Amino acid sequence: MAPGMTRTAVIGTGSELPTKVITNADLEQMVETSDEWIRKRTGIAERRITDESTASSDIGTAAAQRAIDDAGISASEIDCIICSTVSPDMGFPSTACFIANNLHLRHVPAFDLAAACAGYSYAIHVADGLIRSGVYRTVLVVAAETLTKFVNWSDRATCVLFGDASGAAVLRGTNEDRGVLHSEIGAETEYSDPELLGLVGGGSRLPASESTVRNRDHTIRMRGQEVFRLAVGMMPDVTQQVLDRAGIGVDAIDLFIPHQANVRIMEAFSERLGIPMERTFINIDRYGNTSSATAAVALDEALRTRRISRGGTVLIVTFGAGWTWGVNIIRV
Repeated sequence: MAPGMTRTAVIGTGSELPTKVITNADLEQMVETSDEWIRKRTGIAERRITDESTASSDIGTAAAQRAIDDAGISASEIDCIICSTVSPDMGFPSTACFIANNLHLRHVPAFDLAAACAGYSYAIHVADGLIRSGVYRTVLVVAAETLTKFVNWSDRATCVLFGDASGAAVLRGTNEDRGVLHSEIGAETEYSDPELLGLVGGGSRLPASESTVRNRDHTIRMRGQEVFRLAVGMMPDVTQQVLDRAGIGVDAIDLFIPHQANVRIMEAFSERLGIPMERTFINIDRYGNTSSATAAVALDEALRTRRISRGGTVLIVTFGAGWTWGVNIIRV
């Protein structure tokens, strides 16, 4: 990091949402479910879905360009690109390389990071470390997910939950009194059972074959009630522990951005921490669960809609399959 620079600031954000909307009424025509059932159990009213020709790198590029424009910099100032995704364009090359090429960045390091729904927190944490250590000055973080391409549309337990989206942030070293105040990531790997939450087909453990396609091994699996119990217990506990280690009180946080997995989880999170729902950002009703993109999109929306003003403090808390988690406390 350059002399005098002590923190990593978020200098620009952006997001991209597909235009096609799938409502709960649409899902009623596809599986045995109802708008009332979905809203009551998840808080979701609709979600966005990409078309067949659109990949994660496409919406990731659009979000990245908006973040670069918001930062007021040239793409040529980007030193490194990190793409958080569990729905990459393909096994390799990395989705980050496609995004870099789309931005006409030919010689920057670009890599993917897979930490499921906690991926954005992981990427922020890694970018902060790279910048604070002086390796890079400006890092572009992109969370790009097209989960609906991996949904079993006949499984009513999962098809109602997921949507597609991308969010991005430009991070840069600063000597100003803002930026990442504290960041932690972790993984409770005793809960890494892919049947709990995972996509088992297509990797080296279970390569693609006629049987994997027949068994729908290339679609998302989830034991919803167990995931719900884990999240309700872990999110507030991890958040409080990180706040304590950072020496920051709950009242010092202006806006909480929890992973948008289920509105009941977020309500329980707020209740356990003793914070009003007005200080908890929620957009799951419009987008569903977009994996690592949920927090990225939420931060961009919170800034654009003035839910959080410059100088305010945001706490992002995420959790995902593996069982990964991350907490980022950022003065924006």
